[in-house]
Amino acid sequence: MTKKDNTVILYTPEGESLKKEPKGYIPWNEYPRPRMERDSFYCLNGEWEFCTCKQGDVPSYNEKILVPFVPESVLSGIGREMPRGERLCYRRELSVSEPLGGKRALLHIGAADQIAEVLLNGDSLGLHTGGYAGFSFDITSFVKDKNLLEIFVSDQLENKILPYGKQCYKRGGMWYTPVSGIWQTVWMEIVPERYISDIKITADGEGADVSVIMSDGSVAKGFVTLHTPECDSYFWMDGGHARICPEKPRLWSPEDPYLYRISVSADGDRVRSYFALRTLDIRRVGDVPRLCLNGKPYFFHGLLDQGYFSDGIFLPATPDGYERDILTAKRLGFNMLRKHIKTEPERFYYDCDRLGMAVFQDMINNSDYSFFRDTALPTVGIKKLNDKRLHKNERSRAAFLSAMDETVERLSFHPSMVYWTIFNEGWGQFDHAAAYERLKKLDETRFVDSVSGWFTPKKASELRSDLESFHVYFKPVRLKKAEDKPIVLSEFGGYSLKIEGHTFNLKDNYGYSTMKTDKELEDALERLYLGEVLPAVKEAGLSAAVYTQLSDVEDETNGLLTYDRRVVKVGEERMLSIADALYEAGNNCK
Repeated sequence: MTKKDNTVILYTPEGESLKKEPKGYIPWNEYPRPRMERDSFYCLNGEWEFCTCKQGDVPSYNEKILVPFVPESVLSGIGREMPRGERLCYRRELSVSEPLGGKRALLHIGAADQIAEVLLNGDSLGLHTGGYAGFSFDITSFVKDKNLLEIFVSDQLENKILPYGKQCYKRGGMWYTPVSGIWQTVWMEIVPERYISDIKITADGEGADVSVIMSDGSVAKGFVTLHTPECDSYFWMDGGHARICPEKPRLWSPEDPYLYRISVSADGDRVRSYFALRTLDIRRVGDVPRLCLNGKPYFFHGLLDQGYFSDGIFLPATPDGYERDILTAKRLGFNMLRKHIKTEPERFYYDCDRLGMAVFQDMINNSDYSFFRDTALPTVGIKKLNDKRLHKNERSRAAFLSAMDETVERLSFHPSMVYWTIFNEGWGQFDHAAAYERLKKLDETRFVDSVSGWFTPKKASELRSDLESFHVYFKPVRLKKAEDKPIVLSEFGGYSLKIEGHTFNLKDNYGYSTMKTDKELEDALERLYLGEVLPAVKEAGLSAAVYTQLSDVEDETNGLLTYDRRVVKVGEERMLSIADALYEAGNNCK
């Protein structure tokens, strides 16, 4: 169906299958927290009552929505933009079939954009602000025989205080359809009176330190069981901590994504988890500094991954959509995805952990975007600015830093996570040096890219970043030799190829160079990689390169996959040949 704005509805293979499911189907009915899994899991996704209303008005529920898909998506059953300034109202009955009897009931909402209030039987459980992180409530004292769960969500995209990423009311080009409301799994679990509320794992190349946090703040007492094919090994906790050192450590890498499985037993509670052993550091190899994995130079060959889907927008139709993207990228020879200006449900990062895909993770921008300042000036070469003077709004700065802290806290568990990007192309950028120091205190084990693309200080010595990060479009890749810091080509390419029948916008198109056929695209990619990127790996010490991009997104047709994930535009054989040349140069350098 073609809409008035010349856009069409596209379904992914997973979305097409979901349409055929019978009434009462529960989407995303998989355990949503693999890092800390219990037997108790009650999925509350599925059909909810829905409406929008003005602030202060009584909701009049007149529609049905399929949670966890945003109402702007076709998979939600609604598929239209939400009225600005109004509340999104969700309602469903909730039954707790398992008798509590000294246990506690916890309600979890994976994410809701942007401000959510949760009520049970008319009683407010609390308020959560922020559109990308999960939140939970202990509902034990509110539960009755019959329960009514209500979630009210408001979206304040227009004030740009809270991180919003690439959402834009006037979508087009590199800005996308705005989303609102619930967009991750809603679920419940039953836990003991005193339960394990979190697990912190810090690993190196020899072992892992496991810290167990109890719900009441008491010191965890119990043990950690390491499960291997050979046997189970037990490690008693001391002060809530255990150090696990497997015999003959097997290190994690995209080529060998080995995960050690564990279970944690403490004070009558038990959860399953995992960890991986690996190291990240920067070493001089030959006469240049390079990014290293497990003590050796490692070339990160990656794709920009926006995390948008043609039918679910912010979420694939099923978790298999993430696995499909990851495995397709691997089949084309890539070992890294740069998750761009968005965070995902934990399932995505778990899939990267188990399938072997390194992740470069962006923080999510807020504040205003200026085409003149943030795009036009850098395009003509003006990339040096004093960012202490940028974006002085204290509320906006505080919101960004709070979200950054939350992102690091939430995602640092995952061994696939190897690299943080704080600011991208100046969007919302301010005082990068202070942000860098703050992040390194939170996580000193990963690489930090403070300013991806631009803006950097006029004095090179004032750049606070683990590496130098460049974006190259509209001109050849020509990089100076790395000196004090490794260099990363954090965006480049963006070659556009529209595939008939698989394009979102029939009229407008956005990309950095237009190709007419798949062969023309393959030839251009080969020239780009072998003629420009490969020499930079050999001669300049390039440590990573991120091609734009994994898939088409709305008007953008510069993906290696179409937006509906049905067509791979390039052949595996030629892409693997390119990858082999890059790895030979980047991993075997001396």
